[in-house]
Amino acid sequence: MKLVLATHNKDKISELKAALNSTQVSVLTYEDFPDMPEVIEDGKTLEENALKKAREIYQYTQLPVLADDTGLEVPALGGAPGVKSSRYAGERASYADNVAKLLKEMSQIPKEQREARFRTVMVYLDGRYQIMTEGEVPGQILEEVRGDGGFGYDPVFYYPPYKKTFSELTLHEKNSISHRGQALLRMIKALRENHIITEV
Repeated sequence: MKLVLATHNKDKISELKAALNSTQVSVLTYEDFPDMPEVIEDGKTLEENALKKAREIYQYTQLPVLADDTGLEVPALGGAPGVKSSRYAGERASYADNVAKLLKEMSQIPKEQREARFRTVMVYLDGRYQIMTEGEVPGQILEEVRGDGGFGYDPVFYYPPYKKTFSELTLHEKNSISHRGQALLRMIKALRENHIITEV
C-alpha cells in the first residue's frame, strides 16, 4: 500500500516514517511529487487544517493520504499559539523565532502557571474512508531552551514524567509518548481494524 504524507516538513516526515516502520506501507512524500502543492492552513481549528491538507493532497495524488495538524496550547496565553503554532512569529518564522516569541510572551508568567499541552489531529483519506484520530500530551514551558533534538517547541516543552524536554528525548522515546505518536498509533489501529493495512 502506498501512503502519501501531506506535509513539506522534513522533521515531521522523519517522525512519521519511523513510527510507520511496523506496517506494510510504502511511504511517499513531496520528494516523490515535486509539484505537490503547499496547502494554505487557514482553518480556525486543527481539525479543519488537517482535513483541508488531506483533501487537497488526495485530490492532487489520487492516492491514500495521511495529514495532520499540531498545535501547542498554553492556557496562560488563552490557548495560544494553538492553530498558529507553526507561524506564531510570522508566516516565514523559523523554529527559533517561534520559541523566542513564546518565551517573551511568557516571561512574566510564574512557574506554576506555565502548563501547556501539545495536541495533534490526524486524518487518513483514500476516497472511500475518512478517519480522524487525536493525541495530546501535557507538559510545562521552561524559561529557556534545553536539548538539541526534536523540532518546533520541543526545546522548551518539559515532560515531567521523564524530567526532560522533548528535545532531550530520543526519537523512539518521543514517538512512544508524544501527541503525534499517540494520534498515529490510534490511526494505525483504526486502519488495521478496517483492513486497510496489515502488519509486516
